[in-house]
Amino acid sequence: MRLLFLAVLRPHTGNAVTAQRVRAHLEAAGHVCVLKDAFDFESPSEIANLILAENFEAALALHLYRGGRLLQGHRIPFGVIFGGTDVNEDANQRDKNTVMGRVLEEARFAVAFTESMKEMAHAQWPHAKGKIYVQSQGIATTPNAAFNWNTFLQRSEINQSADNLHIFLLICGLRQVKDPLYLVDAFSEWHQEEPNVYLVIVGPEVDPVFTREVKAKVKRSPGVRLIGEMPQEDLHAVVKNCFVVVNSSVSEGMSAAILEAMDLEVPVLARNIPGNAAVVKHEVTGLLFSNPQVLVLSAKRQNDRIAYSCLGA
Repeated sequence: MRLLFLAVLRPHTGNAVTAQRVRAHLEAAGHVCVLKDAFDFESPSEIANLILAENFEAALALHLYRGGRLLQGHRIPFGVIFGGTDVNEDANQRDKNTVMGRVLEEARFAVAFTESMKEMAHAQWPHAKGKIYVQSQGIATTPNAAFNWNTFLQRSEINQSADNLHIFLLICGLRQVKDPLYLVDAFSEWHQEEPNVYLVIVGPEVDPVFTREVKAKVKRSPGVRLIGEMPQEDLHAVVKNCFVVVNSSVSEGMSAAILEAMDLEVPVLARNIPGNAAVVKHEVTGLLFSNPQVLVLSAKRQNDRIAYSCLGA
């Protein structure tokens, strides 16, 4: 089958990574899957021309609003995959909610990464009940065996001689929905009490205006470091060497960073939001926190035992 796959392909975002993985699986199953950036199209009419020119037999969209709305009104069957912000954020805007409801009316099926996301979608669009299925994401980790951890610490201006160095790693694109500044003050204060503690934020500069705000805040925050985007294999090596992976997002569909940390057997501390709570079972597979003070207090109390607690040992 010849498939059109629409997704937002902004580099290094979760949706872009997920789209590439879905395409790979579809092609491995013998289909031709043409992946297109939804942001390259403004209306369904442009997609109609593309469908005709490329002779597509069916279509798939990742993100109910950004991709799904472009597939309305065509004769070919299509399905949608919820991206996270569509259900968690866009559904709260009346105009977008209406559009997404119409997309679900026309879609043959919809896929949610978690049961909680499915339930939220059912609450917003009751007419879609019966066509929403849950399929969790799959991940693969490939740490660079040649990665030099000490060189990374040196480049990050982290004191390698500190006893019992604790690197808390936050992986995210610099945009507001990831809320990377949420933990900065708490970790900076903790670092000044215990110089072996660092918060390292790693990720691409997605939102230029917000990036400037993050850089300014980090610059005046002792113990907090900001690192630009890295090749995936190097990033996985950093994850494998860090003390804990943290997630501070306001909204998540299913965090690939959390899944990859778990795959590498690295402890996880995640903000208590539905997307994270669907993945992290508190005090079994990780710790959920409701504010920065709770996170730091919990980590201080457990100290080295935090790694064992997060891994369910």
